[in-house]
Amino acid sequence: MSASAWGLLALFLVMLLAAAWPLGSWLARISSGSLPGWMHKTEAPLYRWAGTKADRAMNWSQYAFALLAFNVLGVLVVYLLQRGQAWLPLNPAGMMAVSPDSAFNTAISFASNTNWQGYAGESTMSYLTQMLALAVQNFLSAATGIAVVFALFRGFAAKSTGLIGNFWVDITRITAWVLLPLSVVFAVFLAGQGVVQNFDAYQEVTTLEASQTTTQTLAMGPVASQEAIKMIGTNGGGFFNANSAHPFENPSALTNFLQMLAIFLIPAALCFAFGREVGDIRQGWSVLAAMTVIFVLAVMAVTPAEQAGNPLLFALGVDQSGSAMQPGGNMEGKEARFGINASALFATITTAASCGAVNAMHDSFTPLGGLVPLVLMQLGEVVFGGVGSGLYGMLIFAILAVFIAGLMIGRSPEYLGKKIEVHEMKLTSIAILVTPILVLAGTAMAVMAGAGTAGIANPGPHGFSEILYALSSAANNNGSAFAGLSANTPFYNTLLGLVMWLGRFGVIVPVLAIAGALSCKKRLPVTAGTMPTHGPLFVFLLIGTVLLVGLLNYVPVLALGPVVEHLMLWPAV
Repeated sequence: MSASAWGLLALFLVMLLAAAWPLGSWLARISSGSLPGWMHKTEAPLYRWAGTKADRAMNWSQYAFALLAFNVLGVLVVYLLQRGQAWLPLNPAGMMAVSPDSAFNTAISFASNTNWQGYAGESTMSYLTQMLALAVQNFLSAATGIAVVFALFRGFAAKSTGLIGNFWVDITRITAWVLLPLSVVFAVFLAGQGVVQNFDAYQEVTTLEASQTTTQTLAMGPVASQEAIKMIGTNGGGFFNANSAHPFENPSALTNFLQMLAIFLIPAALCFAFGREVGDIRQGWSVLAAMTVIFVLAVMAVTPAEQAGNPLLFALGVDQSGSAMQPGGNMEGKEARFGINASALFATITTAASCGAVNAMHDSFTPLGGLVPLVLMQLGEVVFGGVGSGLYGMLIFAILAVFIAGLMIGRSPEYLGKKIEVHEMKLTSIAILVTPILVLAGTAMAVMAGAGTAGIANPGPHGFSEILYALSSAANNNGSAFAGLSANTPFYNTLLGLVMWLGRFGVIVPVLAIAGALSCKKRLPVTAGTMPTHGPLFVFLLIGTVLLVGLLNYVPVLALGPVVEHLMLWPAV
């Protein structure tokens, strides 16, 4: 990595830490309900209308049922708005109704915090659909993920209560007192920097270049408001097809940097909230350290791979520098305003954080450069991960890590004073294995079906990587794409829709069951024989567990895709 790449990474991590620490304190207060009196008074009417009370806690099954019912309703509303948008207001471009299969896919995509898009937003969705369907779900799906990790916090902290909080209270407080204020501030900043925010009709402008076509249509719309929660909620769905490579979504190097910061902000802050909620801030630091180490290693892999460039260009005589290295690196698919360093960092952040936003096309990355985002998703989106989902995924790996350590030293495994027994390990196994099963089975179906291979834009191992990336993105609720697969078809819309739903809630339900089981257990005191879970040894153990267990499932398919493509590419030098 170049000195400028190291400088950008260091600046990013320092600013992330400075912003996440105070936010973590506020998130802990939201989780515990330690709010100012005026906030409680503001909330009270909402709970009365909903038929619940702030102090009415639920057990895990009640919490899970409320969460699932809420998200099913969200899918239905988003689907109906898409199907009826041609007859609804705020549609100056006259967008027609979205097809049934695309509407089905998009409804599940945004309700599951995946935000996979098989369509171009500026030519498919009306302003009303963008705001009332997609932007609203950006808030609610993000709040759902944070609510689940709050429930898990309470499971670790509870003393034989069997209760993990109230879903309706959690989602209200997270939306009203965290996501909405942050998004308003960020949206105002983005609009001030040049991100579009209006209800104007699409504009016809005269181009500067002399050509047969002298005019160009510029899409307008309420972009800044959706862009803010897209990043803060690790959603990633773009208002425009080019996503954060579009100047109306991401107009400058400053907005690009702050968008990257916004993606990691809540996932990092939740680590500090976790430490406060379980009564030992060191626990949060250890989880954050494990995430950061894996993240830095990923940046150190993808950036040099893109800086090295494509050896085929040298072999063809395109590069006359006398070296197999392109002086400018691999700029294919990159936004020239940001260059390789910022594009590589953005790609690592967005796939580490379960956010599908992109400012470069991953399909144009080198084989090893494309391998890194793919692996980050396949680890289970636990390297910071989505808001809430990243931390509860990492805590599942932490439970597995202490179980493995307990077997190695011959002691009953404990984590944060709670014994980890057979029931918890069965649920942990389910939560870890759901997504690999969905990815591998879905990829197998797609490569065997004619409708699946018909969407491949590039033959050979790269085409296989396109399919593998799509299924990995869907099952792990990331939403980014290699951008080389034609996926807006009934086959892929249906397959990916089902994978996104099962990948989201097939993990959430076991996590809530674990929270419920832990909340029923007594909290044991720390003794001389208790394995510490806040030092370098545990951080190393946690990283090893994530890499070994999370990645070994995918080694054969990775060998068929990006690894083979890399071996085919570099012998040409």
